[in-house]
Amino acid sequence: MKATSDQMSTGAGQSLYLPLSRELVTVVISTIALIGICLLFAPSSLSYGALEGSLPFAALIAIVGLGQLLVVQQGGFDLSLAGGVSLAVVISTHYPQGDNALLLPAVLMAIACAMMAGLANGILVSLFSLNAIVATIGVNALLYGAVFEVSGGVPKTTTTLLAEIAGGRALGLPNSVYFALAALLVVSFVLKKSVAGRRFEAIGANPLATRAVGLRVQLHQLLAYVYAQLLYCMAGLLLAGITREPTAFQGDSLLLPSVAVVVLGGTSLLGGRGFPISTVIASFFLNQLSQFALAVGVPYSAQTIIQALALGFGIGVYSIRWTVNMTRQTKPV
Repeated sequence: MKATSDQMSTGAGQSLYLPLSRELVTVVISTIALIGICLLFAPSSLSYGALEGSLPFAALIAIVGLGQLLVVQQGGFDLSLAGGVSLAVVISTHYPQGDNALLLPAVLMAIACAMMAGLANGILVSLFSLNAIVATIGVNALLYGAVFEVSGGVPKTTTTLLAEIAGGRALGLPNSVYFALAALLVVSFVLKKSVAGRRFEAIGANPLATRAVGLRVQLHQLLAYVYAQLLYCMAGLLLAGITREPTAFQGDSLLLPSVAVVVLGGTSLLGGRGFPISTVIASFFLNQLSQFALAVGVPYSAQTIIQALALGFGIGVYSIRWTVNMTRQTKPV
């Protein structure tokens, strides 16, 4: 009877265990606190009109953040994000010349360019062992060369079809939000539920050990840059539809936020385990922080400073070691 009671108490203790990720808890609490501050000091930043205008850009930050997440998990940084997004923007606006019939070829062309840019980054970093920052800066310069070749520095009006797809709404939410959720589902499933995803995270955490057990380290590192560029391409295509006349430098404003949301989401800059859901929530947090700053009168020119402060906040928070344990250890009687 005593053994039975011990087993029951142990089972009850195990049933109370809730495996909470400190990264998810941190970003959720921070977001809730920010919403509370907005309600008190700047309720206009949470109005329907404000959210309607800001949610599409939060979705864009989430998509590029997921792309940057994959690269950071392999211990790198992708500074070619700006060129990748901008190239997708100009291809999808300049090639069709307002003709909806040419939109699909333009999209396929943008995807092909994204894959080539990702391969260039991956080959330089994984095969030639170049520093990721140096390699992606070089590829970014090549991408911007292509941007000017296509656009000539002159903006073009987006096609009506792309504007409807990217800038439209469904069930009260911008379509871009659904694209961001789809990207989140795919990235989360592959990383957390597939064998390839678990190998990907293991390689990022310890490339030397995984190479010793026979995993293809260079291939996974190379593919991280390819997948990232495909996500940047998606963000660029959406951006071209959301903005009526996007410029050739649209991707510049997304580079720092992409790194900030990865850090705020709890992913280590040294590589390893990634947190896609936390990254997407951090995208809303960062976007809402910018809206709050604008609502209280902070000039738009200070947005970069705000993003940098958020990046520093994330680094500082995750430098503190803390744990959440909701179990109560039961001692045998």
